[in-house]
Amino acid sequence: MKLIASSSALHHLVAAELAVPVDPRVAAMAAAVAAEYPQGARAVLFYGSCLRTADLDGQMLDFYLIVSRYADAYGKSWLARANRLLPPNVFPFEHDGLAAKYAVLSEADFARECSERARSVSVWARFAQPARLVWTADGAARERTVASVAEAAPTLFALTRPAMPAGERDEPLAVFREGFRLTYGAELRAERDGRAHSLVDGDPDRYRRFGEMIIDEQVIALPPIDAARRRWRRSQRKGKLLSVARLAKASLTFAGGVDYIAWKINRHAGTDIRIKSWQRRWPLLGALTLLPRLLRRGAIR
Repeated sequence: MKLIASSSALHHLVAAELAVPVDPRVAAMAAAVAAEYPQGARAVLFYGSCLRTADLDGQMLDFYLIVSRYADAYGKSWLARANRLLPPNVFPFEHDGLAAKYAVLSEADFARECSERARSVSVWARFAQPARLVWTADGAARERTVASVAEAAPTLFALTRPAMPAGERDEPLAVFREGFRLTYGAELRAERDGRAHSLVDGDPDRYRRFGEMIIDEQVIALPPIDAARRRWRRSQRKGKLLSVARLAKASLTFAGGVDYIAWKINRHAGTDIRIKSWQRRWPLLGALTLLPRLLRRGAIR
């Protein structure tokens, strides 16, 4: 499958969206996150439900911290090796009464994970959605970050359209909906059915504008639909395994990680998962022992 690089028009559209102003508290928190990594921080992106709803108080804000290299961010710590072997690392953060989590990726890994060379769907699926570039080290960091994000939605289209019936492949909203549905199936997700549709239906004009531009300018060789769907099934199996591995790693890097996992699942799936004291003492084992119960109850898929 071949995909042309994002066009200059799409690049400008992405750059304009990333530059939309945010709540000053979000910008201040992003700067505070970057200040934790003075030798490595290159950019901070804000994304997720708090961006969509503009509801910050009592919520968990979502950021991506882009660093030059993991060694620059952590020195010779085991965290650098963990981030390189199984990206991203995820950490909690609090600033001025707000709570957040941020994921760390190097500039090179971020560029790869927004493209068809990605090892999983996680990054390009998130940045095919709206995001804001809320802090950068300099102009070069800004341009490199914008260029990476501009590959995310075209990647979704390049991988999703071949798996769709021919009559739906040129319908921008249908492609986004199916793309998000497929990517949700490649992760351990707590959200209810229909979440992929609600993302698109929450801002259809935005998704139509992006989608029409991508379809007009994207050149792909469409494989047989059965082959494309087999590829997605493989990606989904791989994605579930990666999600388990990242969950286990997050229990080591994320203080209170087991409680956060339970909070997020309860919020999105309407469950009442309660964490036991031993699971807090042994977070890695606690996180892993949650999985069978959650899968049986359908709290995650």
